[in-house]
Formats: sequence, structure tokens, C-alpha cells
Amino acid sequence: MSNLTREFAFMLRSKSALLALALLAICASAAVALGLASVARDRAAIDRMLAGQVAEERALEAFVEDAGSGAYYGFQPTWDAPSDLAFAALGSRDIAPALLRVRALALEAQIYENEAANPELSLPGRFDLAFVVIYLAPLVLIALLHDLWSGEREAGRYHALEALPGANRRLWSARVLVRVGGVLLALLLPFAVGALIAGTAPLRALGFAGLIVLVALLWTAIILIVAWRGVRSAVHAASLAAIWFALTLVAPAGANLAINAAVPVPDGAALARENREYVHAGWDRPKDGTMRDFLELYPQLAPGAAIPPTFSWKWYFAFQHLGDRHVAEQAAAYRDGIARRAELARTAGWLLPPAGLAQAMTALARTDVAAQLDYQMRIRAYHQRLREFYYDYLFSEKPFGPDDLRRVPRFDPAIGS
Repeated sequence: MSNLTREFAFMLRSKSALLALALLAICASAAVALGLASVARDRAAIDRMLAGQVAEERALEAFVEDAGSGAYYGFQPTWDAPSDLAFAALGSRDIAPALLRVRALALEAQIYENEAANPELSLPGRFDLAFVVIYLAPLVLIALLHDLWSGEREAGRYHALEALPGANRRLWSARVLVRVGGVLLALLLPFAVGALIAGTAPLRALGFAGLIVLVALLWTAIILIVAWRGVRSAVHAASLAAIWFALTLVAPAGANLAINAAVPVPDGAALARENREYVHAGWDRPKDGTMRDFLELYPQLAPGAAIPPTFSWKWYFAFQHLGDRHVAEQAAAYRDGIARRAELARTAGWLLPPAGLAQAMTALARTDVAAQLDYQMRIRAYHQRLREFYYDYLFSEKPFGPDDLRRVPRFDPAIGS
């Protein structure tokens, strides 16, 4: 019987070890299933939105009279489809919208009006595979390895085992490999099934699997360093539980609080409110001043900028865009602040490896803060194309009818910002 086979047989006789591994496998399987379900819901919502867009545009064709009404009533879909690895690490997708319908009106309020949830309530994250790997797997490793040597001392077998030729290689190394291998099997097998179902690209799946292995190796090293000390198993368990609590919960939470205090970020809901209030006040500002300010941004539209004393779509969309310009600095400060916080969190991840590995998982799954900001920038780039499409009709006074609705720019999720 080989060393590994012998240790595997010993582990099968341990009810506590089997129970810990079974619970971990169940949690990993449930996390993968929930992740796949979340991704499926996002995809279904996007499909419903795109399917409903066809019917909505048919209805719009029935009453649109000019470019102004087309721009006002024409909602256009934008979406951020989940990646083929998002099921394993949902990241920011639990608070960031996966889809947004926008009009050619002021954009900032449209983007930030979705901030109805309190982001701090989602700090622990969703129950996904990354959560199981970062938070639960270390506890199972602690349960399996904390008494590697002390358990044999307490049973009175340690000195006899150490006297065996090649004890480190034949006994202890084999025992560690078998137990760590059991943990990895409980994590990687559900992940492999989920990756097959999701159609994850092989290289990306291998990269994520590599991160899982790194987490297991990190905690194995920590546990073995503590377990080597010649004290009782209960002391090892308590010490490792304290280390786990500090590295996975207390230190990351403290780093997050410090980063948030060091990098203040404007409130998105307040930004949206400021944007809307400025736009609504546009009805009472002098039209000449509004058009003058707008033409400073779009001087090429000046030849067709004359407006009547009554309502004009040109004037209406001019003060809508000025509302975005009014909060442009705040919006830029918001994006820069969020990006700066993410950058500092990545730096902190080098000092707190569990947090750093969790960030690497969401980055690989494209569910991190950078992906959220990139989606917002793609919305902004598309919104500019949409506005300028309608400006061309409004300021040249070209006729606009149902056929022109079919030429409205469409959002392309593959086009970057």
C-alpha cells in the first residue's frame, strides 16, 4: 500500500474529516448553482429587455412626429452581459445594474438613480464560489490540519512515528497532500461542472482554478507553521481561528474603512438629485443664455440654433445636456474616487493575501469595480452618439419619421469607452 493510499484510507475512517469535506463540497456546489442562477437571471432580463424593445419601437413609430419626440420618448437599451466566469465570483454585480435603458436626456441622473441599495450592506458579498473559497475553505483546512503533529503527541504515538525511516516524506507529507487534496477536490469539482455549464473559456477556467489552489496553499502554509509548535491541539485551533478571523474579516474591514476615509467619494444619489434640479430649473432660465452656453460646447450647430419664443426641442435638449455639464466635475470625482479606492484596495491586497486573491477572482471574472466603471463609460460614449444623432436632425431641421427611428444608433457592448 502506498503512502498516499494509506493516508487516504485513514482519512476515510475519520467521520469528522469526511463531514467537513462533505459540507465544503455541498457549500461549493450550492454556491456554483446560485451563481449560475444569478447569471441566468441577468441574461434572461437582458433578453426580455431586447425583445420588448422591438415592440416598443413599433409603438413609437405610430406617433413620432419629429426628432424631438423621437429623442424624448425613445428609450434605448444598454447592458453589461455577465462573463463566462461571473457565476464563480459575482463581485460588484450584486449592486451594479446589469442593464439600463437611457434616453437622449440628461444622463447622470439616469445612471445614478439606480443607486437605491446601500453598498455597505453588500460588503460581505454574495454567497458565491469565491466566498466559499476565501471564507469557508480555510476553516475546513484548519479542522483537518491543526492537529497534524499535536494530535499524535496527545495520543502518545508521535515519537514512534518520528522514529520511522523517512517519516517527514512518508507520513507527514502524505497526510498533508491527502487532506489538502480532499479540500481542493471539494472545491474544484463543482467549479469544473459550473464552468462546463457556463461554457467558460479553458484558459480562464484554469486561471480561476489556479487561484483556488493558491488560496489552499496559502492557508496550508499558515496552518503548518502554527501546527508545528509543540502545544496542545486546542491551542492550535484557537490560534488559527484568530488568524483566520483577523486575515479574512477584521483586517480587510479595517482597510476598507481606512480607504473610504482617505478617499471621499460624492454620493451618487445626491449627484443625480443635483442633476435633476439643475435640469428642472432650466425651464426658468433665459433661453438665450441657455443656447449661448450650449453653443460653446457645440459651435458647429450655431447656423441652425435659432429658436422660436415658444417651446423648442433644440432649447429643451440644450438645457438637458447643460445639466450633465453642471455636475460633470462631481461625476468625474465620483468615478475617480471609486477607481482610487479600488486601486488602494488592490495595494492592500498585497499585504492581506486573502483579500488580494478575492480581488484577483473578481478581476478574472470581470465582475470587479473596474468592470462596473467600464460599463458606465460605455454608456456615456453611447449616450453621446445618441444625442448627436438627434442634434443633427434638430439643428438642421431635417424631417424625421418612422424610417429614421431605424437609424438610431444602437448600443454595442463590445465597443469600449
